[in-house]
Amino acid sequence: MRRLLLGGLLWTLVGSALAAKPCVLTQRWNEDPPYSMRDSSGEIVGINIDLVRAALARMGCQPRLLEMPFARALSELEAGRLDILPGALRRPEREAYAHFAIDRWHSRNMLFAHVEAKPLWPQHKLAEILVSGFRLGVQLGVSYGPEYAELSRDQHFMRLLEKSGSRRNLWQMLKLRRIDGLIADELTARHEIQALGLGEVVRMTEVMVSDESSGFAFSKKTVDAGFVARFNQATEAMQKDGSYQAIVQKYLDTAPLPKP
Repeated sequence: MRRLLLGGLLWTLVGSALAAKPCVLTQRWNEDPPYSMRDSSGEIVGINIDLVRAALARMGCQPRLLEMPFARALSELEAGRLDILPGALRRPEREAYAHFAIDRWHSRNMLFAHVEAKPLWPQHKLAEILVSGFRLGVQLGVSYGPEYAELSRDQHFMRLLEKSGSRRNLWQMLKLRRIDGLIADELTARHEIQALGLGEVVRMTEVMVSDESSGFAFSKKTVDAGFVARFNQATEAMQKDGSYQAIVQKYLDTAPLPKP
């Protein structure tokens, strides 16, 4: 009987220790204002950072932030070494290894170009660069929507591309006229153009490359569908009480408007 009591006590202690284990999920971040960035005090903040932090807090969890390029983050998510990847477009090949939370808000991917390259600017569609020879900068591993995916099958189009793991590098290449333009999220570009002092030489064109919503991807190797369902419930509750919109609006108000 004494052994049984000791055994029961041991299992109770083990169970309590397991129950007390903190719920921590790794989340990718990089310098990508207004979605993720360091503020003046060095704290990592932004739309995606604050939204995930708030939603996980409602679930009794918290994020652990890991800085890495997007292309590497996709590989880490697939391998199960990363739990949450914000800003990922839903694609069949990604659905093989990731759950996607419900998308509740998004911004557009637009084509930005150097003013000196204006004769080469496409007017309506990205496909027009096939004729003009417009040199386009894109990020490695980033999906830019259906039109871009279709054009990527064309070898002539692929020869017009300059790829980089960093959008900041692409802005510098644009400044040096090594490329004529690049694709960027509309809100992110507002911040980066101002921060890099490119307001006099870069403009947003009329070409919208994609208007798809990007959301939060969760690794299937570390996060089950039930957890993602609870995350969706948390963000739905945030929408209903206004806290979701308040987080987004906080950063929209600080995004400088591009010059016409």
